[in-house]
Amino acid sequence: MNPTKRIAIVLVVAGSLGLTYGGFDYTKKTTGMKLGPIERKVEEKKIIDVPLIVSAAAIALGVFLLVAAGRK
Repeated sequence: MNPTKRIAIVLVVAGSLGLTYGGFDYTKKTTGMKLGPIERKVEEKKIIDVPLIVSAAAIALGVFLLVAAGRK
């Protein structure tokens, strides 16, 4: 399998996941307060939304690359 097909498959899968879930979230740990040897850790929840157009464009580009790689 050549690199073009691999990239195309990754784009299609990533675009499908973006359409299915609409984004992802993660937790970031930071130091909220530090007073001498005492530290207060804070967990912040971050959410990243993936726009619908970006997911659709990734799928379209992946399909285009698969078709173009198959014609060679």
